[in-house]
Amino acid sequence: MTPERPALERRVLAAVDASPRRIPVLLGGCGSGRTSLLLRLRDAIGRTAAQYVDLERVCTTPERLLRAIREHSPFPTPQGSAHEKSGAREAFDSTLAFFEGARAPGGGAATFLLDEVLELRTFESFPGLRSVLRDLVAALASSPNRFVLTARYVARAHRLLRDAPSQFEVVHMPSLTPQEVAATLPSTVVGTGGDRDEAARAIHALGDGRPAYVRALADAMSSMARHGVADAVSALSAIMAPRGDLDQACRYSYELRLHRARGYGALKAILEVLAEEEPLTLTEIAQRLRRTPGSTKDYLSWLEDVDLVTAHHKRYTYTDPLLRLWVRLHCRPSPPNDDDVAREVHQYALTRLPQARPPLPPVPEPAMALAGHGLIEID
Repeated sequence: MTPERPALERRVLAAVDASPRRIPVLLGGCGSGRTSLLLRLRDAIGRTAAQYVDLERVCTTPERLLRAIREHSPFPTPQGSAHEKSGAREAFDSTLAFFEGARAPGGGAATFLLDEVLELRTFESFPGLRSVLRDLVAALASSPNRFVLTARYVARAHRLLRDAPSQFEVVHMPSLTPQEVAATLPSTVVGTGGDRDEAARAIHALGDGRPAYVRALADAMSSMARHGVADAVSALSAIMAPRGDLDQACRYSYELRLHRARGYGALKAILEVLAEEEPLTLTEIAQRLRRTPGSTKDYLSWLEDVDLVTAHHKRYTYTDPLLRLWVRLHCRPSPPNDDDVAREVHQYALTRLPQARPPLPPVPEPAMALAGHGLIEID
């Protein structure tokens, strides 16, 4: 349902191809289409020449970020630098060096598509990393490679870029136009004799032109139209009700922004560790996290306090096994593909149904097709 934005894509590609090159910074709130745009740019540039990194998913500790980017990169790690760094400052410097020194096939410039770049602020609580974002800006400005950045926190991004080098170009994600909405409406929305342009104008107005909201409204109207005449106001009421799609999307944005006012990257790192292997003792978690047992014990107590992890006989596991499955699938630099989902779900089913080997699950429907079932893809 999220429409392609060819004019915007051309603007961004022209910026990274310009001489001297520019670094576009795409700014917009939740559901404004930033992630969808980056993923289309990755496909347009080519997956061997461009790396997409969802920093919101992998900014846990500097060491683990470095490992995640290298392991999922199409670009080879420079010889002699593949070993894992032992300190937070050293690991972050190695990440910047990778951004600066990576080369695409044939020796051309590599392109990095860094989604939610302000998440790197998580690292400012680590020793020696009080100026993470300023260091990143300086490194990207001096690199011969190409970069596109995004952020959902517009005011913070403007403050960061106030004194940044001239290469950085702020691009505010535009709202959809009524014409773009009309072009993407499912036929079922206007299949009962209604007018497509009228429906598009109503959806555009009620959804404020934001792609995620527009998509949720259109999907709700399409579902309602199968049982009679649908109108945009009734659809909005339905999806804004408790557990409706927009209730969930707005709850996500609300809770996320409150949480990010402080942020606990180390807690996410522990959840990643336990997603890879459980149960683990405090000492085992501290070793994998590369933190002291004392600080790790504090982190675990915070996770226990909100029922994310549970300790049995001094060994820690997820309280919710399905949440562990979600972390395995989604806390990675790029979204899982259909094969990833099928494989992880199958393995999860084997652990829950040990007496029977369940068949491989069918390839999941695209996220957009699931919006009517209470699942919204948030850009």
